[in-house]
Amino acid sequence: MPLHFTSEQRLDDGVLERAFTLGEIPGILWTPASAPAPLVLLGHPPLGLHKMYPRLVARARRAAADGFAAATIELPGSGDRPRWAAAEQARANLRQVMEAGEPVSDEIVDALILPLVDKAVPEWQAALDALLSLPEIGGPVGYSGGVISIGVRLAVVEPRIVAAGFFAGSFVPRAIFEEARQVTIPLHVLLQWDDEGNDRQAALALFDAFGSKEKSLHANMGGHTGVPQFAGDAAAQFFTRHLK
Repeated sequence: MPLHFTSEQRLDDGVLERAFTLGEIPGILWTPASAPAPLVLLGHPPLGLHKMYPRLVARARRAAADGFAAATIELPGSGDRPRWAAAEQARANLRQVMEAGEPVSDEIVDALILPLVDKAVPEWQAALDALLSLPEIGGPVGYSGGVISIGVRLAVVEPRIVAAGFFAGSFVPRAIFEEARQVTIPLHVLLQWDDEGNDRQAALALFDAFGSKEKSLHANMGGHTGVPQFAGDAAAQFFTRHLK
C-alpha cells in the first residue's frame, strides 16, 4: 500500500510530526532531528487517533528524546475509518455483560479480540514496509503498548520487531496464550495491579506463557489510568537497551 504524507508540523521540541495515509488507513509519524533513527511502533486501544493523540504524542516525544522515530496507525473500525458492525456488536455484548456484573465468556472475548488481531496485524506489517523505506527511518524496530493480543501476534509473525513493551490491560483470548509461547524477543510488561478492567491472574498467566528468555514484569499499584511516571521511564530504558 502506498504511503502519502498529508500534513506536517514541527513541534516545539524540534520533533517533526507528519500525518499520513497508508491506502485508506490514517497514521502519524514522528521523527527526531537525528536520522536515520530506530523505529518504535506505538500501539493504542481502539478509541480513535484523535482521542488518543495527547497520550500518543507524549510517548512519541519521549521516544524522540531518546533518539527514536515513532509511528502509529488507526485501528480497523476506529476513528475516521469505516464502521465495523461485528466489532461494534462485540463491544456492545461486552458492555452488557460487564454492566450486569456477569463473567465475560471466552466466546465474547474471542469475538471482540481475534477479528481485530486478524485485521490489524497485516496493516501494521504494511505500515512497517512503507516506513522502513523512508531514508529517515532505520532499524531496529520495537513495538510499544496497545492491545496486547495485537502485540503478541506481531511479535510472533514479524521478524523485524526485535523488542516489545506490553501493557497488560485488555482481554486475551485463549488462542493468544498459545501464540505467546512462540514469542522469543525481549519483553517489558507493565501491569497495573488494581486495573478495574483487567483480570490480574490472566495477565500473570500470559506473562508466564511468553517463551522469551528475557522478559520482565513491572507491577505497580493503581488502576488502569494510574501508571506512575517512573514506569514510563523504565519502558524507555528498555527500548534504549534493545534498539541502540
